[in-house]
Amino acid sequence: MASRIVQAVKILRHRTNLKTGKVTRQAVHAITDMTSPQTSPQLIGRIARAQWGIEAVHHVRDTTFAEDASKIRTGYGPENMATLRNLAINTLRDTGHHNIAAGLREVSYTPFVHPLDLLGLPLTFDAA
Repeated sequence: MASRIVQAVKILRHRTNLKTGKVTRQAVHAITDMTSPQTSPQLIGRIARAQWGIEAVHHVRDTTFAEDASKIRTGYGPENMATLRNLAINTLRDTGHHNIAAGLREVSYTPFVHPLDLLGLPLTFDAA
């Protein structure tokens, strides 16, 4: 069954640049299939703000890992690579790296040891 548009909303955004103090204003429009009894302005605001958290992750994945330029497009490849990129981002954040690109550079200095350390995995070699 196809969704139908029930409500259209106008969201007014005011942002202040903390360095310059400049205030910018922007109006964006959104549509939803939720009825008035199902939602409120506060809920729609929370949903709109939550989207920025998702966009922040996508921004890191695209700028640091060039995800949009990836040639992996078939089967489960794109989903698997997104999962691996998220693992890398979250592991670096969990170990105190705020800048993911800088964290990747640091980890790359000892590529066969340091990533395993971050994951808490021992480096072992079995002589066969």
